[in-house]
Amino acid sequence: MSQFRAVKGTKDIFPEDAAVWQYVEGVIQRTARMFNFYEIRTPAFEYTDLFQRSIGATTDIVGKEMFTFEPEEGSRSITLRPEMTAGVMRAFLQHNLAAQAPVHKLYYISQLFRKERPQAGRQRQFTQFGAELLGASSPVAVVEVIGLMMQVFRELGIEGLRLRVNTLGDTEDRGRYREALRAYLAPYVDELDAPSKERLEKNPLRILDSKNPRVQEIVTDAPRLREFINPEAMAEFEQVLRYLEERGIAYVVDPLLVRGLDYYSHTAFEVQSDDLGAQDALGGGGRYDGLARELGAKNELPAVGFAVGMERLMIVLEKQGLLDGCKPEGPRVYVVLQDRAYEHDAVRLCGMLRDAGVSVDMDVAARSMKAQLREANKIGAGFALFVGGAEVEAREYGLKNLKTSEQVVVAEAALCDAVRGEE
Repeated sequence: MSQFRAVKGTKDIFPEDAAVWQYVEGVIQRTARMFNFYEIRTPAFEYTDLFQRSIGATTDIVGKEMFTFEPEEGSRSITLRPEMTAGVMRAFLQHNLAAQAPVHKLYYISQLFRKERPQAGRQRQFTQFGAELLGASSPVAVVEVIGLMMQVFRELGIEGLRLRVNTLGDTEDRGRYREALRAYLAPYVDELDAPSKERLEKNPLRILDSKNPRVQEIVTDAPRLREFINPEAMAEFEQVLRYLEERGIAYVVDPLLVRGLDYYSHTAFEVQSDDLGAQDALGGGGRYDGLARELGAKNELPAVGFAVGMERLMIVLEKQGLLDGCKPEGPRVYVVLQDRAYEHDAVRLCGMLRDAGVSVDMDVAARSMKAQLREANKIGAGFALFVGGAEVEAREYGLKNLKTSEQVVVAEAALCDAVRGEE
């Protein structure tokens, strides 16, 4: 046995699991196209200051969780991407996509990296799917993005989800609220846990979504962010709620909902599932109009997006029994070689069928005919095609349907039609 093991916080995905991932990814891709979103792929690493500027230097992600390195001594620091929005916005600005069209609807399914403590549904290398709508953040744009996320869950058959929504207001609103929240929490500072004490100075809004029971008690009577929201921002949020109702999307307004990334403003949202236990967040997102300017643009860019953790999504799907039928699809035909002297004919037949678009496999380990048939059944092949001396000479082959056990003799010229005819 090899001494090498997968790195802590990473996971191997074998064919049976890959079939599940491909199924879920296919649903995401089809649903995104229903909403006219197009896929974007960005590099796995970016310059570190991109994330410091976008996510926020005071966040746990930047402060504790990023994989950062210098490719050469003294060179500019690089970080494996811990989230996708910053990279998508960087690509948008760098390539001046705004000059091509006023609005861009983009989605992704991408690998991300964070130095988190590995646990169920949280790995150091993980996958998120998400969407970014750049160039608009009106109430209809917000609901379009939320609608895409919820439609993916609906297409997958997931039940029992809760959509929490809130408004964070604009920068000035949140500034006033931060000071009010700090003032409220000051008398309780000795009762706060270590993470909350750290957040009190850096980003007190993050204390609101603490899972610590005592901290939750303390913030129960804290000032509410909505008390500090300007009338225009509140009117926009109420319009978002009306559009959600028009779309038939159930929601709960949660005044304690904040997002962990500094670039969010106005509408924020999160989806929860009881199937995930105490850490019940499945995904979420919101508006981030100020991110473009934070990254060097002259003006703000209306934008809204979301991200969903794929590993956490898989847990929900498995617990709800929605993956039971996801298995790797076997080849349409398995060529069973009866005599090794005719191996070259088996290779030729495999090529002929594949050229016609038929999936084919054959034995490459010189196993017995019995072992070959056992393998054909094990991998879920549709047909067994028998190749031996008599078959090659007559150009007619035994073809066995492995599901019905019916066997017929088929001329070589008719093989392709025979195996495709029962699809």
